[in-house]
Amino acid sequence: MIDSLARKGTIYDAQINALQQGKFGDPFSFLGLHCNSEQKLEIRVFIQGAYSVQLVTSPEVIEFSNINDSGLFILTLNKMTFSTPYRIKATFSDGSDYTYYDPYQFKSSLNQDDMYLFNEGTLEHAYRLLGAHCVEQQGLSGVRFAVWAPNAQSVSVIGEFNHWNASQSFMRKHPASGIWELFLPELETEQCYKYAITDCHGNQFEKSDPFAFKTQQSPGTASVIQSGIPQISLDNRQVKKNLNRVDAAISIYEVHLGSWKRREDEGSRYLTYRELADDLVGHVKELGFTHIQLMPISEYPFDGSWGYQPVGLFSPSSRFGSVGDFAYFIESCKKSGLGVLLDWVPGHFPSDPHGLHCFDGTHLFEHADKRQGFHPDWNTYIYNYSRPEVQSYLLSNAVYWLEQYQLDGLRVDAVASMLYLDYSREENEWVPNHLGGRENFDAIHLLQKVNTRTYARQNDIMMVAEESTAWPGVTNTVENNGLGFGYKWNMGWMNDTLNYMKRDPIHRQYHHHEMTFSMAYAYSENYILPLSHDEVVHGKGSLLSKMPGDDWQQFANLRAYYGFMYAHPGKKLLFMGAELAPRNEWDHNSGLDWQLLNSESHHGIFKTIKKLNQIYKTSPALYELDQTPDGFRWIDSDNNQQSIFSFIRFSKTRNEHLVVICHFTGQVHHQFRMGVPEKGVYQVVLNTDDESLWGSGVSAVAHSQQLIETQNEASHGFDQSIQITIPPLSTLYLKFVTG
Repeated sequence: MIDSLARKGTIYDAQINALQQGKFGDPFSFLGLHCNSEQKLEIRVFIQGAYSVQLVTSPEVIEFSNINDSGLFILTLNKMTFSTPYRIKATFSDGSDYTYYDPYQFKSSLNQDDMYLFNEGTLEHAYRLLGAHCVEQQGLSGVRFAVWAPNAQSVSVIGEFNHWNASQSFMRKHPASGIWELFLPELETEQCYKYAITDCHGNQFEKSDPFAFKTQQSPGTASVIQSGIPQISLDNRQVKKNLNRVDAAISIYEVHLGSWKRREDEGSRYLTYRELADDLVGHVKELGFTHIQLMPISEYPFDGSWGYQPVGLFSPSSRFGSVGDFAYFIESCKKSGLGVLLDWVPGHFPSDPHGLHCFDGTHLFEHADKRQGFHPDWNTYIYNYSRPEVQSYLLSNAVYWLEQYQLDGLRVDAVASMLYLDYSREENEWVPNHLGGRENFDAIHLLQKVNTRTYARQNDIMMVAEESTAWPGVTNTVENNGLGFGYKWNMGWMNDTLNYMKRDPIHRQYHHHEMTFSMAYAYSENYILPLSHDEVVHGKGSLLSKMPGDDWQQFANLRAYYGFMYAHPGKKLLFMGAELAPRNEWDHNSGLDWQLLNSESHHGIFKTIKKLNQIYKTSPALYELDQTPDGFRWIDSDNNQQSIFSFIRFSKTRNEHLVVICHFTGQVHHQFRMGVPEKGVYQVVLNTDDESLWGSGVSAVAHSQQLIETQNEASHGFDQSIQITIPPLSTLYLKFVTG
């Protein structure tokens, strides 16, 4: 027997050496139950540090033989002594022991068709194939791990359950797909794990799971086993359908969960998802917004990135609680009738060593050529969009958020950086496409694929592009050579109008076009008008601080500007804090200054936004025809001398309309004649100079109910007109109430 074992030791020296080093590429060919060279059944296990190993079957216990004082133990059987999965008991020199099912007796449970589709770039539910999943195999419950690492020499699962030992749980490779897999029975959820990878050069490193449903909060970097994919129980498909249409009122509150509010009495800690479900959702509902847009909450290691450098694309950030807590937050939004959008980052990823960069020792997820695979602005890596498996990864991530959490849509970050090969690059720092141009065809096809497939699955969602250039057809259909988005941020409107508002009123007459130019292209895309977080950071100051003049003038300018925004064609987006009008720009390290609401001036901004949302949602003229010229007509776009802009917004029925007058100087204009499209009575439903909003209190009309009757006097190309007083630095909405 001793000679036989010694001989086996010599035969298995290479395997023992590879196992000890954690570099074993084909464990199922050696470990587990096999026939040896003598055609006898042989069970082989490798347990470093074990003193003895036994086979546990009912009713007997059989001792293994150790091979040359290594971690390899072998048991030779004359016949099969068990019909169900067998268990192994390992005892260590300190007297401790543990019993487990040998993982190398279990067959693969991966679906071959899914692996094919993953390699093809079309697997919409790749998160069900890859990652850590609680499943049942051969009558036993456990966790199946699967990871794509085609160029690795070996991969093993490491975690709390095996003391992070890279020599314990080697995975099975599926050579055709490059996917590694292992089923470990009887694992508990909420345990941390990673993958220990040996690359083709023998280098070893640890990576978190790209498909993990939960990731440790920084500074931790491990993935966390979850019992299953979260499910939102509330069915609000009809509500969702009505919320996101192009002819619906869409008013979005953009929020950074880490700095909306802090628990200052508890060390300025973050609010949890459940606390946010109570506080944030109620606040947004009170203000009258229709949607919440979350800045990225996919797990990210660095707070200062605001989530735009994610590592765990499938993991809601643990900063704010568990996966179940996040699902509770989403359900609370749905129950309140709010749509939920998520900021999604498919354009780049950071270089953190536990992340995607050089995942299996090669440039697997990113381009190998730095001119295509590295962002100079953000020091991040760019996905290799031409790789089918990367397409499956990103496509399935979009589907994951939309379907598993029933989100209403995704706001796709930095689309321009994806579309242009020369984005933020100097000459000779980029590689032209095969036609010699600057268009990134692979990224274009990826965006088209994501939009086409997500809309095909749910036609009531909204896919939104943050695209800062004049790329044509962003919201056009793919069939018509568009990118297939539902909406696009109107960055031109934002830049032009803010430039205008920053100017002293005395100079605004010379820049009148900055407020009117957007109407030249207003119907080229389905637009959202954004005043986002990007406008109140990096030294740009707050929106209030951008306004000229003394204290009163700054607030008056801001109220009038918000009034102009809500009347302009396009859906609306405001970053959190817009309702508070802070004097300082946004700081992600602290909560908003809620004490500002104790100030009458700041509270006037709060009431202005609340009133604007109320009028907006109840006035079809302000949203039904955002995408067509039929919904808008200038009354006077050329009154630069008085810096007055006047126009009409129409509903689909045409008989319902609003007259809008925006005035951006500090003068008061009495008996101002304005042409109107219908004979009858108009009512002033908004005056941003109202005293209740901290305005000067100049009334547009004398009537107590703010009614005014038209006169048979032609003006501005209309047969009917009205005479009103135009307050200083104000926006007026006049609703046609009767003919």
